[in-house]
Amino acid sequence: MSDVNNPSSKGPPAALQAARWRLILGDFAEDALPLDGDDQELNEALEFLYGREYGPGQGIRDDEGDGDGEGENGQGAAVGRRGGKGGSRLTIPGWIAKIQKLFPRRTVELMQKEALDRYHLTEILTDPEVLKTMEPNLDLLKNILTFKHIIPESVKSLAYQIVEKVIREIQKKLETQVRRTFLGKKLPNSSTSYKIFRNFDFKRTIGKNLKHYNAEYKTIVAERLYFTQNVRRYNPWNIIILVDESGSMLDSVIYSSVMASIFAKLPFLAVKLVIFDTSLVDLSDHIDDPVGILMKVQLGGGTDINGALEYAKKLITAPQKTMVVLVSDLYDGSDYRLMYKSSRDIIESGAKLFVLPALDYQASSVYDKNAALHFAKMGASVAAITPEDLAEWIGKVIS
Repeated sequence: MSDVNNPSSKGPPAALQAARWRLILGDFAEDALPLDGDDQELNEALEFLYGREYGPGQGIRDDEGDGDGEGENGQGAAVGRRGGKGGSRLTIPGWIAKIQKLFPRRTVELMQKEALDRYHLTEILTDPEVLKTMEPNLDLLKNILTFKHIIPESVKSLAYQIVEKVIREIQKKLETQVRRTFLGKKLPNSSTSYKIFRNFDFKRTIGKNLKHYNAEYKTIVAERLYFTQNVRRYNPWNIIILVDESGSMLDSVIYSSVMASIFAKLPFLAVKLVIFDTSLVDLSDHIDDPVGILMKVQLGGGTDINGALEYAKKLITAPQKTMVVLVSDLYDGSDYRLMYKSSRDIIESGAKLFVLPALDYQASSVYDKNAALHFAKMGASVAAITPEDLAEWIGKVIS
């Protein structure tokens, strides 16, 4: 198979360019730009997916063909963009295996994402043999959460394992960064009985034990180890996280659930997690299980932000030590005036209100900007931020 991205792998530049254009144009260009045998395999993999741009039954597809050229909907099983030539008859499992062989990992992930998002090939999520071959990543996680209502019982266990794997990887990465944010600062010239390596005071330990230098071994034999004290070992702040579970907020729901589970492990934070649409569910008792939370989320539906804010007001017992974090695109389905009144009540109580139109790595601009401006004028902190930024934000408030 020739490498169309490597000029040295296939003859003169003109031939290379011709092959590239042929793969871009698809079977429409077959007569003018015929492909070599090796490049036919690339073309076949691309046609299976992108031939669907030309209507139902297009592209090389045959999930149950019997060899007579008939695929689903009575269309030719190997039609391609111009009717095809009756060649290869790919199934979805065969297509997945083929692209994993032909393309680099990032390209495979992109094609899998487009198969689900753009062409709605949900068979990928309902066939356990196909799902086993998929690369666990955030895009696959989001598709599982979006289409989990159509996943059969026989596949749900496998889907759960994929969700768990991706979430644990995200959690592990973010937990390291969050702990560094909150626990990285130390009090110099202090001492503590909390003896862990992170708090070990090298300079003080060496200075205090210089008199115990052993000439024979040419080293210091420390009789006592010294440790620094965290800036604040315990500082009870309450964080109430309200997460809008409308369909456009999927990334934010994922990261909010993970961040809540991380915050809950810190000794100086008490965390509440509430998921809402037109109703709400307090998931604080399950905060240590972000995977279970995400599998329970029902994406879509209306949005009652005021109802969530009113619930948060009931949870506030120490306003001066409370942060309410509202994660929402701010498109409220009820009276905006009620939403603003509830927000003002929270701010005037002395609690801090953070309004996050997005908590992810895309910094989504799809939110009600007029509402965001209104929140800011009331005294709320408003920004679309990354999970690390949220940790930094909260760290500055409590330090």
